[in-house]
Amino acid sequence: MSSEEGQVISCHSIQEWKEHFQKGLESKKLVLIDFTASWCRPCRLIGPILAEIAKNTPHVIFLNVDVDELKTVAEEYNVVAMPTFVFLKEGKQVDKFVGARKEDLQAKITELGTITA
Repeated sequence: MSSEEGQVISCHSIQEWKEHFQKGLESKKLVLIDFTASWCRPCRLIGPILAEIAKNTPHVIFLNVDVDELKTVAEEYNVVAMPTFVFLKEGKQVDKFVGARKEDLQAKITELGTITA
């Protein structure tokens, strides 16, 4: 397991974003992007839950993007409310949902994150 598996990776610059996006592309793993904001209460509540899910799901790449830091990335995925979770496979968006609902998040990760060789 690499040091980044099992944790949520925060992207604070476009360079970091591109680097981690590329890693997701090359790994063929499911990539979950958590679009968040420091002022968003539901985002702060779901954060530790997402970290716990990440610990138990090393076959999924978890990225965290602050919409105020990386506006262009948020705009690219049409993020208008927080938290928004975008799911990518091989660089393409396969799903998206808005809201801090642990059960929905876990179910979607389970559904989309099934390991396929």
